[in-house]
Amino acid sequence: MTLSLSPTARSHSRISKAFDHALRLPLQPGSRYILFSDCHRGVGNANDNFLKNEYLCLAALQYYYRRGFTYLELGDGDELWENRCFRKIREIHADTFAMLSRFYAAGRMYVVYGNHDIVKSKNRFRQTCMHTYYCEHTRQECPLFPGITFYPGIILQDVRQNMDIYLTHGHQADPLNSTFWPLARFLVRYLWRPLEKLGIPDPTSAAKNNRKKKKSEQRLTKWAIKHGHILVTGHTHHPMIGTVRSPYCNTGSCIHPTGITGIEIENRCLTLVKWSTQARPDLVLQATREQLGETVCVDDYRPFGQMSRY
Repeated sequence: MTLSLSPTARSHSRISKAFDHALRLPLQPGSRYILFSDCHRGVGNANDNFLKNEYLCLAALQYYYRRGFTYLELGDGDELWENRCFRKIREIHADTFAMLSRFYAAGRMYVVYGNHDIVKSKNRFRQTCMHTYYCEHTRQECPLFPGITFYPGIILQDVRQNMDIYLTHGHQADPLNSTFWPLARFLVRYLWRPLEKLGIPDPTSAAKNNRKKKKSEQRLTKWAIKHGHILVTGHTHHPMIGTVRSPYCNTGSCIHPTGITGIEIENRCLTLVKWSTQARPDLVLQATREQLGETVCVDDYRPFGQMSRY
């Protein structure tokens, strides 16, 4: 990559690099995957955007665990720009990590790192933070994610060889959040975190800056079209399911004020879903799953063009 390349070409190079050594998982009729991203689990303070939706997330995780889904987290699971200490995040959200550890122990959890948790790509972080957590119920240390690997990208390989699904966080489309992420982290940690308490949004965030969001999504869409792949990311917090002409999808986030969104993959089909809190006729609150839009099958993308494999 040279400086003479256009910003779009440089972003495409970064996106492609995420799949150079990607984990490959099977995509077959019996496969069941649930894709969430951008949980931004924090330390329980006013800046912890995950806290208000934690019980919705727990309800969703229990639902998918019982139904045999594999959990795929597409980056920014933990807020490690605003917070230095993962241990505090792990303690505050112990119930969530206990549920995730059940997925991991069953061999049904894989994680992509994003820009806000890019430190997960470091061996030292994995060795010091991921082995155990303290369980309040048993009053002892329990296995968390021993031996876990965090990936820049994951490829779901279609057994019918029609269309593979490419998964990454999506921050690669934005140079500030990828190439210059140490600067972005500094600005978030020491400037925009205190200003957020005053209601001032972070202009470096693609999720909070509509201009940056649109530009990132355009670059991600162009990459998917150019390479002939279905591409699923997070990062912009804008949930969507792609079309034959635009095979770019986004999981949304787990920190929206009205609920959490994700993408289910079952029977080689993608479904955008939302989990929210609803009141039953007897006024009891419950976690409710609803489908957003139509289900799109991998075979529907076939007219878009035969993919080239990495």
